Amino acid sequence: MVRLDPDPFLNELTKLYEQHRDKGTVWVTLKRVHVDWKRKRKSTAEPEDAMECRCLARATDGKKTISTFLSAKDHQRFQAAYATVLKAHMDALKKREKKDKKEKKAAATAPGTVIKQST
Repeated sequence: MVRLDPDPFLNELTKLYEQHRDKGTVWVTLKRVHVDWKRKRKSTAEPEDAMECRCLARATDGKKTISTFLSAKDHQRFQAAYATVLKAHMDALKKREKKDKKEKKAAATAPGTVIKQST
């Protein structure tokens, strides 16, 4: 797993989306992580304020995995840039096939089907 800074992470994520534009899947996960660097160095108990809350962002295509840590102050900027990347690559999604309502009614009223009526 490659840990990157937030901006190179978004660049690599864009490359992953472009590689899998026609076929394939890219999974992105965001997790809240408590980073407690001071407690690992010292054995004394410290108050809860010493723990720093961060966000771990991971992306994988099944073969290649990239990740980054986001601090609370960078999170909004990252979310805005991430939304831009998603909007740019959403055009490759397949549209769901919808059945026509007339076909559903015709199939339901076909000969040999029993329709129960509630009283």
